Amino acid sequence: MLYIVETKKDVETAARDLEEAVKRNKFGVLHVHDLQKTLKEKGVDFPNACKILEVCNPQRANQVLTANMGVNMALPCRISVYREGGQTKIGMIRPTALLALFPGAADLKVVAEEVERETMRMIDEAK
Repeated sequence: MLYIVETKKDVETAARDLEEAVKRNKFGVLHVHDLQKTLKEKGVDFPNACKILEVCNPQRANQVLTANMGVNMALPCRISVYREGGQTKIGMIRPTALLALFPGAADLKVVAEEVERETMRMIDEAK
């Protein structure tokens, strides 16, 4: 259900390297959420660095949404870079696991598997 790797890089470096890997793999970065910064702005002193990248391949998104508009609730793909237990991690919920939440979306399994392979490759390149 989850794909998580550890890296010796700090969160900032790993997130930057992940952004570069996303672009190399013909996906785009739609937004980067800095969870620690956002919580601090809301008065919460959250101790762990955490960047959440929203990534998308427009052609794949169009293909999936044309087949099943309900899948919009699982888009865009999110990949997190975070500190936990003194270790930097990069991870995501596997697209195939998310797709399983949508009844009648079994015909999109091949696309989900392709996106999963590609996002796993991006994570591996960034570690």
